[in-house]
This record gives sequence, structure tokens and C-alpha cells, in this order.
Amino acid sequence: MNLDVTWHAGSPSPKHDTHPPLQVHRYDEQTWILRQNKAVNYEGPFLFLLAGTERAMLVDTGATADPAHFPLRDTIDELIGSERELLVVHTHAHGDHVAADAQFEDRPSTTVVGKSLDDVTSFYGLTDWPVKNATLDLGDRVVDVIPGPGHQESAVVFYDRTTGLLLTGDTLYRGRLYVFDWSAYRATIARLVDFCAANPVTHVLGCHIEMSTKPGHDYPIGAVHQPDEPPLQMTVDHLHALRDALDVVGDDMGIHYFDDFVIHRHAVHDHTAEHR
Repeated sequence: MNLDVTWHAGSPSPKHDTHPPLQVHRYDEQTWILRQNKAVNYEGPFLFLLAGTERAMLVDTGATADPAHFPLRDTIDELIGSERELLVVHTHAHGDHVAADAQFEDRPSTTVVGKSLDDVTSFYGLTDWPVKNATLDLGDRVVDVIPGPGHQESAVVFYDRTTGLLLTGDTLYRGRLYVFDWSAYRATIARLVDFCAANPVTHVLGCHIEMSTKPGHDYPIGAVHQPDEPPLQMTVDHLHALRDALDVVGDDMGIHYFDDFVIHRHAVHDHTAEHR
């Protein structure tokens, strides 16, 4: 298992960026981490590909729909083969995580899970949302599906039992944590803390990097070049730090800076129509 990788963090001049639209890092023989080039879309989201003996699972489809600019399906097919059964899932429904869904609509042996809360609860069998978890079996590889509302109403967190990776989407990452349902988000973080106490977690992996290595300093929204990024991977300690930070924020609306993330507490509403 290998996270010895330097992620491409964009270029001062995106039109002159010569890096590929997707950076691919092989974490182990059946696990890949991909990052969209910030020259294609400033969000630079991370995507995850997990393969089992029966099917593979792609977590999120990035921020760009056009395969000419963002050849996600071709990249996935190169990694696992075009005939491999594939499940396309999402950490949540915002546009920078679902934009390339259509690239997979006509791919053989492929299921693209819908983005609405009804779609998510129905597909995974999450009948007691958001209290109980569900599981997916990829074939000798089980993934736990943990309800994660707060940033977005149909958000989920994935835990891969094989690698111990906890994929937190926009619920926790080194960047701006936008919270639109405060009580739901706090409950989500409490559930994740409890889950991690009972399960071995090797790394916590979110879907963006927006901080610099200077504590409490984030790059401007829309930045296409982040030359001083911290690592993607976080730990369970960061999850505990987030839980404590939520206590510090309390009832205060607005923007709150901490060493490894920035909490944006907003009024309750569904932010599905926007990427943030």
C-alpha cells in the first residue's frame, strides 16, 4: 500500500499546463487514487477506484462532463478493462463529484447510482437513514456505506475493509468544510468517530486539498495553482479534531479557521444544485 506520491497541484497558467487531465496513482494492486487536473477544473477533485473479484467501484466522477477534456471512462477502462463490471457511486450529489456520470451511461455491465436521497437509500438498502450503515460486496472486498448528511443531504462515507481507507468526500478534507445542516453534520461526525473506534482506519481520504502547509491558511476559491499543498491523507485524529472544532463553533454562523480545515457554517438548505 503506497501513498508515496506528489500530487500535481496545478499551474500558474492552466492553458500551458502539460500534465494529463487525470493523475493516476496505484495505491495497491486493486486500488487507485485519481486527481482531476486543476487546469481542467479548479476544484481538482480526487476520485477512487476499488476492484474486487466480481466488480469494481468508482467513487465520484469529477467536475467535467466532456470526455474530450476529461477522459474519465477511457482512463477507468485502461485500468480495469472495458468489460469489467463497474459500479459508479458518489460521496454526494454536488456537481464537481458527478459531472462525468454520463460517460458511463452506455458502458456495458455498469450501474450508475442515482444522486437523490431516495436513490441512495434505495440502492444501498439504507432503510433507517441516517442511523444504520449498509455494505457492498465487490467480491472478496466489502465496503461499508455510512450515511453522512450535513454537507449535502444524500452524502455517504465509504470504508474499505480491505485497505482500511475511509473515504469522506467533502465531509472531511484539508480545506473548506461547507456545512448546510448543522445538526445532521454534527451527528455524522459523531457516528464516524464511533465507527473509527470500532474499525481499523489506515488513512482518511477526502476529495479535495484546499489548504496550504501553513496552519489555518487556505488557498483562494478558484485557485488553479497550489504549490504548497499538504498531503491528501488525514488520520482519525483529524476526525477527532473536527468533532472538537464543532464544539468550539457552537451556535456561531460564518467562517471558522482551524489548522487543517476551515468550517463554513451556513443556513440549512439543500445545496444540490451547486458544487459547493
